[in-house]
Amino acid sequence: MLLAILWGSTFFSIKRILNVLPVADFLAVRFLISTAVLMVVFYKSVKMSRRTFLRGTVLGILWAAAQLLQTSGLALTSASISGFVTGLYVVFTPVLGLLIFRFKVNRWVWVAIGLATVGLAALTLRPTADSIIGPGELLTIGCAVVYALHIVVLGRWSTPEEAKSLTISQSLSMSVVFIIFALPGGIALPATTVDWAWMIYLAVFCGALTLLLQTWAQGHIEPSKAAVIMCSEPLWATFFAILFASERPGWLFAAGAAAILAAMYVVIRPPGQDSSDP
Repeated sequence: MLLAILWGSTFFSIKRILNVLPVADFLAVRFLISTAVLMVVFYKSVKMSRRTFLRGTVLGILWAAAQLLQTSGLALTSASISGFVTGLYVVFTPVLGLLIFRFKVNRWVWVAIGLATVGLAALTLRPTADSIIGPGELLTIGCAVVYALHIVVLGRWSTPEEAKSLTISQSLSMSVVFIIFALPGGIALPATTVDWAWMIYLAVFCGALTLLLQTWAQGHIEPSKAAVIMCSEPLWATFFAILFASERPGWLFAAGAAAILAAMYVVIRPPGQDSSDP
């Protein structure tokens, strides 16, 4: 939940920074800082097994690929469509988990996935004359599939004991990927103190911390449940927009918020579970 709240808080800061930095440059600088912070704070975890390093590298490449697909798709479609389609990783996660690792999903998780999808639609979709399926939408669907694959594989490989090392190796491989994409034009840096402050917030709290939270948490809960909780990000993004940008919520926000909150309740505490259950 904290991960989703932190992701939701990034809307204004990312929008501000992308007005002055190219996407690849922003991501490269952000995750270089994230990696440096993780290595300093958890220096004992920098030494890791080859298996953990390779697993983190694969996971980091998946996450970086999803980011690049999402960014490319956003340039060719509306923000509302992009937000909804990206959030469909909540649907793809149990499907991929079942196909790849034979993860079983109980009926209440499927109910929660349905509620979360309805909530995402209410929070993100707006009437538009654009075609629903085009190059941008296809790229964004690819992004959602890769995000789901990252969640599924992380759920398979993550353990609480290796969470710090796995987080460091993921962040490091992400940095390498983004640097490769940013290098051809040279890597631009934030120019003002305010932009640097936002960059540090995004790198430390919404980069290093969120990646660590996801890696650790997925060592405890199944991927489908994690996806339902994480897809509440648009709810928190809208909440912060109301709080800080004086946006006025309508009935769609109320309906979407109710559906997502219901979905999270169902996966955390399924109907019929009493207080004596573990």
